[in-house]
Amino acid sequence: MERTDCLVVGGGIVGLAVARALALTGREVIVLEAADAVGTQTTSRSSQVIHAGIYYPEGSLKARLCVRGRELLTRYCDERGVSWRRPGKLIVATDDAQIDRLDVLLRHGIVNGVDDLRRIDHDELRRLEPGVNGVAALLSPSTGIVDVDGMVHALRRDLEMTGGAVALRSRVIGGRIESGGITVDTTDAGSASARMLVNCAGLGAWQVARSLDGFEGPIPPRHLAKGNYFGLSGAGAPFEHLIYPVPVDGGLGVHFTMDLAGAARFGPDVEWLGDNHTDELDYSVDETRLTDFEESIRRYWPGLPSGTLTPAYAGIRPKTSGPGEAAADFAIHGPATHGVSGLVNLFGIESPGITSCLAIAEHAVGLLET
Repeated sequence: MERTDCLVVGGGIVGLAVARALALTGREVIVLEAADAVGTQTTSRSSQVIHAGIYYPEGSLKARLCVRGRELLTRYCDERGVSWRRPGKLIVATDDAQIDRLDVLLRHGIVNGVDDLRRIDHDELRRLEPGVNGVAALLSPSTGIVDVDGMVHALRRDLEMTGGAVALRSRVIGGRIESGGITVDTTDAGSASARMLVNCAGLGAWQVARSLDGFEGPIPPRHLAKGNYFGLSGAGAPFEHLIYPVPVDGGLGVHFTMDLAGAARFGPDVEWLGDNHTDELDYSVDETRLTDFEESIRRYWPGLPSGTLTPAYAGIRPKTSGPGEAAADFAIHGPATHGVSGLVNLFGIESPGITSCLAIAEHAVGLLET
């Protein structure tokens, strides 16, 4: 049996950030990753956006960790040579009925510390982005894009340089809470034991928590939302800014983003998979949703050329709120919540999880040390 100070379940960007933070405290850390590479699930199937902190209620973990995480992430990228840039974002109201929602988002952003956020009128919107249709918008200059793959590999390098390790193809299938530590069993027929365990398994976080014999703490509801992305064939990015509609149930709406090479993409939409979805996850793009995508995009970009959207990729977001419910906060449960010393469970780590990853790591380590 492998014995170490800390086990981190999940080698996505959040798991690697947590593992790195633990290793920097001098602890011995092993990351258990089910796949044959790190960062291949939720992390790699995102919009790759550095969020400013606009959407989240005052005092929520998402608000606090997004704003703190944005600062940490951009500084980290500069120090490690990871590419990122700040094109800014426009959240567009396409009719007068949506203006009140813009005002709500503006208040959220300002209270959360997004001090460069401001409302702009139709004329300024047209000057900034002549092709965008809208009656008003919020301009967020601090919204950016980042090389997520570069971040993942930088975090792994940092972890390994401080003596940590990543065990691939090591899915946690069970475990038990014991006096003085936690032991888990993995698919490679091995087991590992540690004084501390942080469950960053993303879509699988619920299964990991339920598989621990002796764990009787709270486990929130599990909901999965699939999001499809379509690329834009032909010319490069049609806009200089990221373009977002007013948010919708379950997500931020079908928005325009670009990668660091300038390739354009639109998405994600929201397809609820059901509360108890246990089938093999299907990451193929649902091409039957193309017409709905075109209609959504043309609300803010009437000039979208017909036949130019092409399937790109799809992602699945782990959520603790379901259809018709208010968006839930991150659920990060430490010993004060569930009573198990040395254990932290992370549930519902969706957007802005990438932006927040380094701040989430700070928070999780803090829960273990209190």
